Amino acid sequence: MRIRRGGPDDVPVIMAMLDGAVAWLASNGRTGQWGAEPWSRDPRRVDRIAGIARDDEILVAEADGRPAGVMAVAPRPPSYIGAAGEPELYITLLVTDRAFGGRGVGGFLIDEAKRLARARDAGLLRVDCYGGDDGRLVAYYRSQGFEPVAEFTVGDWPGQLLSQRVDE
Repeated sequence: MRIRRGGPDDVPVIMAMLDGAVAWLASNGRTGQWGAEPWSRDPRRVDRIAGIARDDEILVAEADGRPAGVMAVAPRPPSYIGAAGEPELYITLLVTDRAFGGRGVGGFLIDEAKRLARARDAGLLRVDCYGGDDGRLVAYYRSQGFEPVAEFTVGDWPGQLLSQRVDE
């Protein structure tokens, strides 16, 4: 697996991965996180992803010569999360192609985020995720070294903020 820098040209790849993740979640009865409809059919969500691809740093994990996962990072959190009060790197998007499920793509990208944070003298790596249903997504991030910091809601969507020190 290797990582390449991405950007706005990767929006179709990101949307396809998100659509695949939504379909997989819905097929498992887990529509609370991202709904049941493909993100590519919702202009607001397409605009949101285009904005992330334009404004944040995009990292594309490639395996077997094709995109296997995408992560976006930024030096600041989204507007619904307060600033950390110290230099940080914030994961604003993490999605993997379902064809590469179980192959460690997400962990590979998170390891790159840790490396980038250290290289930029940011001692804190944070991410937020869906905090509802059975908590499997929160458990995943915990397995990657993150610790829960705070619960929050955006509308009726329950979220969980997590962080980990990367300067130790």
